[in-house]
Amino acid sequence: QSTCTLRGCCWSPESNTSVPWCFFSSNHGYKVDGSIRSTEAGFETTLTRLPSPSFFGNDINIVLLTGEYQTPNRFRFKV
Repeated sequence: QSTCTLRGCCWSPESNTSVPWCFFSSNHGYKVDGSIRSTEAGFETTLTRLPSPSFFGNDINIVLLTGEYQTPNRFRFKV
């Protein structure tokens, strides 16, 4: 059973220590808007802010996310 605060943070104590107890619900943050486009080294996509409470204010509504597979052990992303 989880409990969520007004700002969207949910609390659900679990016996499994690899699972975070505090998390955001699925209607918090950003969502992929449109398609995910392949690039030479990875991908890029547009993210749109979901209408959820903000922790810091002045959130950017539309952002570009790029991901690059640099090595088998390193993934680089830029927002």
